[in-house]
Amino acid sequence: MLFKKCPNFLGNIFVVLIVTQPLSEQTMKMKPDAILFDMDGVLVDSLDSWRDSLNAALKAHNHQEITKEEFIEKYWGYDLYATLDKIGLDHEIVTACNELYQEHLDKVTMYPDVKDTLQKLKGYKKGIITNTPRNRAIQVIKNFKLGRYFDTVVTSDDVDRGKPSPDIVLKACKNLGVEPVDAVTVGDTGSDIEAGKAAGCAVIGMNIDADFTVGKMSDLTEIFKL
Repeated sequence: MLFKKCPNFLGNIFVVLIVTQPLSEQTMKMKPDAILFDMDGVLVDSLDSWRDSLNAALKAHNHQEITKEEFIEKYWGYDLYATLDKIGLDHEIVTACNELYQEHLDKVTMYPDVKDTLQKLKGYKKGIITNTPRNRAIQVIKNFKLGRYFDTVVTSDDVDRGKPSPDIVLKACKNLGVEPVDAVTVGDTGSDIEAGKAAGCAVIGMNIDADFTVGKMSDLTEIFKL
């Protein structure tokens, strides 16, 4: 696994380290004031449920359904209202998609290493930062009993602009009483990376290039001081 290491949150010390093996015990690890997690694609696998919901909404409004590849390229991880504006579709489709998501919740699964990793990171302030509407996000959090691991949940309903705008990240930092420069975000899409960087945070990419890149949740224990 390739880890790209940036600020260690040790005063004004900055190092750049590229390794091709997991970080050793001798390697200096990060200790930020807070860790902010995207939800869909990081904590839970909800891609199929959201795509099926959007396709059902598109079909109900007499629009052509989309392929999985198109969904990932154009929609996944981005604020749906902004995306529909770009392609000229009505916001009613977003409302229908959110309502229909309830029918596809059974397709959402939690990644197997999530709770163990969050428990190991119990010494950190943690937040969820998601473009998912609040009611659906809370449903997922309750279904998988994730609430006890987090100190704040910020959704697209809580800000004027969803990711890739930094608004969600900045609000989460404010809720936790930390400066963005002292926080780390974890995300799996370009939208997540853009939002974290725009807010001034260090950014960890889940299978996507960022300040650090990891392949799964449990890899985070190689980066943070426990």
